[in-house]
Amino acid sequence: MSIFREKILLTSLPVVSLNDFVIFPFITANISIDNKELIRVIREANKGKKELVIATNKGEDSELSFDNVYSTAAVVSIKKVTTDSENEGSYSVIVEGISRAEIKGINYVGKIPYADVEVKEINEESDVKRDAAFRMIKKLMNNYNEFFKKAPKDFFEILDHLADPSVLCDYVASYICYKTEDKIKILECHDLFTRIEILQTIFSEERIIYGFEKEIADRVQSRLVSIQKDNFLREQLKVIQSELGEDNDDELWVKLENSKLPEEVSSKLKHEYSKIEKMSFGSPEAAIIRNYVETCLELPWGVYTKDRLSVSKASSILERDHYGLKKVKERILEFIAVKKLAPDLNGQILCLVGPPGVGKTSIARSIAEALDRNYVRASLGGVRDEADIRGHRKTYVGSMPGRIINALKQSGSMNPLFLLDEVDKLTRDAHGDPSSALLEVLDGEQNSTFRDHFIEMPVDLSQCIFIATANTTDTIPRPLLDRMEIIEIPGYTMNEKIHIAKRHLIPKQMTRHGLKSSDLSISNDAVKELIDNYTREAGVRNLEREIAHLCRSVAKKIVTGETSKHTVKKGDLPEYIGNQKIKSKKKYKNSRIGVVNGLAWTQVGGEMLEIEALTSPGTGKVELTGSLGDVMVESAKLAISLCRANAKELGIKDPDFYKTKDVHIHAPEGAVPKDGPSAGVTMTTALVSELTGIPVKSDVAMTGEITLRGNVLPIGGLREKTMAAYSCGIKTVVVPIGNLDDLEEVDDLVKESINIIGVSNVNDVLKIALDY
Repeated sequence: MSIFREKILLTSLPVVSLNDFVIFPFITANISIDNKELIRVIREANKGKKELVIATNKGEDSELSFDNVYSTAAVVSIKKVTTDSENEGSYSVIVEGISRAEIKGINYVGKIPYADVEVKEINEESDVKRDAAFRMIKKLMNNYNEFFKKAPKDFFEILDHLADPSVLCDYVASYICYKTEDKIKILECHDLFTRIEILQTIFSEERIIYGFEKEIADRVQSRLVSIQKDNFLREQLKVIQSELGEDNDDELWVKLENSKLPEEVSSKLKHEYSKIEKMSFGSPEAAIIRNYVETCLELPWGVYTKDRLSVSKASSILERDHYGLKKVKERILEFIAVKKLAPDLNGQILCLVGPPGVGKTSIARSIAEALDRNYVRASLGGVRDEADIRGHRKTYVGSMPGRIINALKQSGSMNPLFLLDEVDKLTRDAHGDPSSALLEVLDGEQNSTFRDHFIEMPVDLSQCIFIATANTTDTIPRPLLDRMEIIEIPGYTMNEKIHIAKRHLIPKQMTRHGLKSSDLSISNDAVKELIDNYTREAGVRNLEREIAHLCRSVAKKIVTGETSKHTVKKGDLPEYIGNQKIKSKKKYKNSRIGVVNGLAWTQVGGEMLEIEALTSPGTGKVELTGSLGDVMVESAKLAISLCRANAKELGIKDPDFYKTKDVHIHAPEGAVPKDGPSAGVTMTTALVSELTGIPVKSDVAMTGEITLRGNVLPIGGLREKTMAAYSCGIKTVVVPIGNLDDLEEVDDLVKESINIIGVSNVNDVLKIALDY
C-alpha cells in the first residue's frame, strides 16, 4: 500500500461543462469557445483568482446541472484568453490543470454557475515506489509505441523531462485514452499504481481490437488482390483467344450467333456485344449492354404466323362465341375477305366502341382465333407516361422496353392480333403524352419503322392487326381517333340477353360452380325477370354476376341437403338471390294531362323518362327541375317559344299564358342527371297538353328534337330507345321521319310489337299523342 500524505481543501469556483473534454493536472490545453454563456463564465473567472472548474457533460447537449455532468472534474488555471481571429465571436482560452476535484454541488450567483468542489492534494513519500512507477509507465509507453507506431518523435523527449511519476502517468493517459469514460476513470483515481493498472488494461483491450481489425483488413486485401488477379488473367485470356481466333464460349454470344436475325439487327447486337469484351469484369455498363442484347434476342425477329383467311370458319367462330351484333360481325367478315383478296393491304385499325360488358375484348379474341393469329392484349387505362409506350433509354437505371415491345415478346410472333384495351382512358402528365406516342403505332405509313427508345432499332409493326376498344370516343384525342375506324357496339336487347344467358352465361357459371344440368334448371321467364328486376345495363356483366349468385345459392342448398334438384321459375328468384334490385316504373293505363313518355339513351341502354308540365297563376316565371343538362334546358325554352308563337294554331286557350301563368317543367328522379338532344318533342307535347287541357295517351312514347319552326330533327340511339319502349309495354312510338331508315337496326321482336310512326312536324306528333 502506498505511503502518502493527504490534504483536503473545500472551495467554490466558477464552472464550465464541455462535451468529450477531460483535462489532467499539470497538462496545458487550448480550448476554443463560441458559446456566449461559457464566455461569460470565463470572463468572470479571469477577473478573480483566474481559476476555473472544467466538468465533462454526460450527454451531447446536456445543460449545466449537478445531474448532467460527471462528479469528477479538474481545477485549472487560466493562462491566456484571446479572441479567435478566424472565427468572429469565438475565444481561445489556454488553461493548465492544477488538481483533481470532486463536485459536491452547483449553484448560480446571478447568471454565473459556481461549483462547490473538494480538492485532494496527495504527496507520495516513497522514493522506491516513485522509481518503480517511472519504470512501469515508460515500459508501457514503449510497448504501446512498438505495437501501434503512432507516437511522434518529441513525445519521448517530453517524457524524459517529467520528474513526477503522477504527472507522467496523466500525460501518458491523455495520449493513450480515446474514450471519455476511460479518461474520467483515470481522473477520479488518486492512487498512482491504480492509474497505471487502468492504463495497462486499456492498452491490452486496444491491442486485442487492433488485432481483429488487422486480421479483417488482411482478409479484405487478400480478396481484392485475388479479384484483381482474376480480372488480369481473364483479360489476358481474351487477348490470347482473339489472337488464336478461337470461338467465344459465352452463352449470350452463342445465342447471338445461332439466332436467325435480320442483318441490320444482327450487326447492331454484335457491335454492342463487342463492347462487353473490351470492358473489365463487373463493369456496370457491361451489365446494361448484356441486358439490352438479351432483351433484343427475346423478340421474335422474323417469326410470322400464317393467316387462316376463311370467311365461313370466321363466321362460325363469331356465331359460336357471340349472339347478335350483326353489324360488327359483318364488318369483321368483310375485313377477312379483303385480307384474302389483298394480303398486302395494311393499316386497317378497328376501334370497337360501346358500353361496358357488351363483349368488346372477347370479340377481339374471337377474331384472333378466326385468323389463327397469336393474341396479345395491352391495357392502356390510366397510362400517363410516354415511356410506357416507347420505353426508356437503355442508359437509365432500371430501363425497359415499352408496352408495345413487351407485348411482341409475349405474343411470340411479329404479326399478332394486338388489342389496345381502354384507349379512351389514356391520360397525360409532365412525363409526356402517351396518346401521341400511339400515333406512330397506329399509322400504317409509319409503324413499319416503329422505334422503341430502349431497342433503338426499327421494328416492323405493319403486319400486326390492331384492334382498340373504348367506351366512348369523346375522350380519345382527335389525331388518334382519325387513324381508327369506329365500329359501334350497341347494348343488347332483351331478346339477345335471354339468348346470351341461356347459351353462354348459365352453362359457364354452372360449370364454374360445380353444378350439373340435373342440379339446376332456369326457365326463360325467370331469366327475363332476372334481366328486368335485377340488372340495369347495356351489356351482360351484371347479369353474369347475378347468375353466379344464383348458382352459389343453389350450390349451398345442395350441399346442406335441402334438395338436389332446383327448377327456378318466374317468381322464385327472391328465394335464391333476394328481393329485386331494380324497381320497375309504374305503368299508367289512363291518359293524363301534361305527362308524356319520353325515350332516352344512356350508357346502360335505353330508358323511358316521364316529362311533366304544370302551369299555375303567376307572372310568367319558368321553372326547370330534374337535374336537366344544358341541352335539355334549351329544349324546354324552345318548347315554350313554340307554344307562344303558335298558340292559336295549337289550340291554347290563353295566348298570353307567358304573362299570366308560371310554367314548371320537371323530369322525375331529380337526383339523376339528364341531358341530350332528343327531348324537344316530349317537352312540347307535355306543355301543349297542360295549356289545352287535352290528356296525352299513356301507351304512346316519343323522341326527337325540334326547331323554332316546329320541325322534328333525327336523333341517335333508336335501337335502344325502342327496346326501352317495348320493355315498358308501349304500343306506339313516335320518331323523327329521318330515323325510319334506321329501323333495320331495331330488333324484329320490337318492330312486331310496336307501331313506330315517323313524323316531320310537331303538329303530327300532337295528332298522334293527344287523346282528343
